[in-house]
Amino acid sequence: MQSVTVLGSTGSIGISTLDVLSRHPDRYSVYALTANTSADELFAQVMAFSPRYAVLREAGLAAEFAERLRVAGSNTEVLSGEAGLCEVAAAADITMAAIVGAAGLLPTLAAVEAGKKVLLANKESLVMAGQLFIDAVAKSGATLLPIDSEHNAIFQCLPLAAEGGIKAQGVQRILLTGSGGPFRATPLDELATVTPDQACAHPNWAMGRKISVDSATMMNKGLELIEACWLFQTDPATIEIIIHPQSVIHSMVEYVDGSVLAQLGNPDMRTPIAHALAWPQRIHSGVSSLDIISQARLDFEAPDEERFPCLRLARDAAIRGGTAPAVLNAANEIAVAAFLDGELAFVDIAQVIADVMAQTNIGEPQSLLDVQTADSAARALAVDLISAKIRA
Repeated sequence: MQSVTVLGSTGSIGISTLDVLSRHPDRYSVYALTANTSADELFAQVMAFSPRYAVLREAGLAAEFAERLRVAGSNTEVLSGEAGLCEVAAAADITMAAIVGAAGLLPTLAAVEAGKKVLLANKESLVMAGQLFIDAVAKSGATLLPIDSEHNAIFQCLPLAAEGGIKAQGVQRILLTGSGGPFRATPLDELATVTPDQACAHPNWAMGRKISVDSATMMNKGLELIEACWLFQTDPATIEIIIHPQSVIHSMVEYVDGSVLAQLGNPDMRTPIAHALAWPQRIHSGVSSLDIISQARLDFEAPDEERFPCLRLARDAAIRGGTAPAVLNAANEIAVAAFLDGELAFVDIAQVIADVMAQTNIGEPQSLLDVQTADSAARALAVDLISAKIRA
């Protein structure tokens, strides 16, 4: 029996994780569940899974939640804030790191430093603090397993032994697939007026609003490129992004002998979650079998960087290295939030990010504080730029 902490349990990845866990009560127990402000959803999860701990970010909300649980007869203890998140992240056998955005960095790093089995759905941890994060994994002996469907697919297609790096194992190229989102075929002159609801209407995946917008801009794929460089210890030139509208092939790995290995499956996050939970074994995920006959065809195309300028921005940040990816991520989070709030046009998301990158000094972080300082400065600059656009 292994204990599991689910960071971000009320989000789409957290909900899918609990679904998989519920199918294997003989293998896993839920140690802790955490949420930002979704108290009603967290309450239902606590009553269903009876974790030892529940965590909410805001202390006042956590106090109200604790009283609500007491009245309901629950013995679950309630913690709050970043300290509470870090405590439960470091305590269980397995930690699902599914908090969205930069807010997930410190709790995820706490699990890594405690040497746990970490299921990484929070790509921002590696985007922001890549070298520091990987160094912490090596120092603690933590097991780091990717949850993004693309990175999990790449992991499944790589050799079990990867000493010396993937190129030493004969890997020539990583083919990172993406659906192209809801605007893959939208006329370019219509993108300026698309709405948040349109951007969040992903054709294949059910995701939260922030990551849905990232998919629509393909920034999500750009962040995944940066993450893949760290996960698989390779350079951006090794990674090619390919649009695959059906989201059936989740990514591919090409070897020097011409072989291309691909991982296929229905677009359901329970597959990579189940794979990582049980690795190196396999367990049922609840995902239906892929009907390859009815699927009939698989299409591929090169991404258009005029339509998706965020891809170019992300690749440039990956090449520059240092704090560039952290600045990119911070500017993107602020710009996407402004778009979702109706303060920024869809096409201005990339422009704000480009302006922040152009106006920021990029350095080589020596500590987590350096990363956090770069993140904060980039957010402040993005806010100022957006405010100027609104006033104009």
